[in-house]
Amino acid sequence: MSDNGCGFPAPGLNSFLFKPLFTVGGYEFNKVMLLALVTTALVISFFWAAFGNAKVVPGKLQMVAEAGYDFVRRGIVYETLGKREGEKYVPFMVSLFFFIWIMNIWSVIPLAQFPVSSVIAFPMVLAVIVWIMWISVTFKRHGFVGFFKNVTGYDKSLGAVLPLVMVIEFFSNLLVRPFTHAVRLFANMFAGHLMLVMFTVASWYLMNSYMIPAAGVSLVMTMAMILFELFVQAVQAYVFVLLACSYLQGALAEHH
Repeated sequence: MSDNGCGFPAPGLNSFLFKPLFTVGGYEFNKVMLLALVTTALVISFFWAAFGNAKVVPGKLQMVAEAGYDFVRRGIVYETLGKREGEKYVPFMVSLFFFIWIMNIWSVIPLAQFPVSSVIAFPMVLAVIVWIMWISVTFKRHGFVGFFKNVTGYDKSLGAVLPLVMVIEFFSNLLVRPFTHAVRLFANMFAGHLMLVMFTVASWYLMNSYMIPAAGVSLVMTMAMILFELFVQAVQAYVFVLLACSYLQGALAEHH
């Protein structure tokens, strides 16, 4: 019986906690870390197999890889940064997109059934990497003075409100930006996983009670949620990379 006395094992934060698989030097290695490593291996192996021996007439695997690569290159990077400026960032953005997408997809894979991105540490690290890249590109392109103008939104035409705008922009760009970049991905995956767990557990609970018809409805909702999550998982990978590109666009833009 659950604490509320109804017998329904309501999902909560316990759905996001895992016992360590093993411990090395005092550091615990759990299921989420394993899924992250497997994700890395899958992304590297896929593109290595597809492009390691690329042919003029591509095979099926190369065609699929080229389609994915071209989607990110043309649909996100070129659209945001342009071909001339964006080409050098394509490999990073493609890797970022597929890494996040696969981390999300684990949510609906049997046995795994957990989105790695729903653990805040992983989106935060990726957001910090993008943030460091943005800072580096801004310094390289504009120097210290240009960097200061970029991160503070300096525009002398603002007049008396300029100091206030500069303070707001400074904290927004240097402190809030990586946080919101990470939380957007984390929150969507966290909420989606919690909803899936809730409907799955509800279906199981109702099937073991006298409310079998309600279990059917819950099961249909679970299937609908899985399909919806597959859509959201791809969208969140797309949005994360799109925002990364938009930050770089701001770093490359000329400020006067």
